[in-house]
Amino acid sequence: TTSRASSGSDVRRRSGTTRDARPYGPRSVGTTVRTMASKSEKIEHLSNLSLLAGCSKKELDRIARAGDEIDVPAGTLLVDQGQTGRETFVVMSGTVTIKRNGRKVAVAGPGDIVGEMSLLDHGPRTASAFCDTDCSLFVLDQRHFRAVLEQHPSIALKMLGVLAGRVRDLDRQSFG
Repeated sequence: TTSRASSGSDVRRRSGTTRDARPYGPRSVGTTVRTMASKSEKIEHLSNLSLLAGCSKKELDRIARAGDEIDVPAGTLLVDQGQTGRETFVVMSGTVTIKRNGRKVAVAGPGDIVGEMSLLDHGPRTASAFCDTDCSLFVLDQRHFRAVLEQHPSIALKMLGVLAGRVRDLDRQSFG
């Protein structure tokens, strides 16, 4: 079953149900939403993210159930610098180029996260991200993530510790 979402995207769940693809980026043509083949694989990818360091398997399972895995074709713009962010992406397979002010600053591959600040605020995207290859991505929107945090506030506390560490590292880099 395929539906044409208002953004012009065809989105198909493996189970046959459809959903609107607009949250997955401004140019999500051909995006397919599917059920993850392996729950343990999704949890493994999440457990390797520094942002979720220290989360228990139960907490990671809850986060995993709050998102979707999507298949995105090469050339797709996932996030557009300056636009309001509402979701984050974990690369399951494929590569994503991240550009800031048109300059390549990073390449994300399996196990990397793109757009994680959007889980925490509605601020503008600090970079653009494009799929270099066909990609399989775990996508988690802010609304579903916040619902998880309300049920498991310990996740937020663990994330605060990681973010504080990042600020300290940036401080040391900037000021010695």
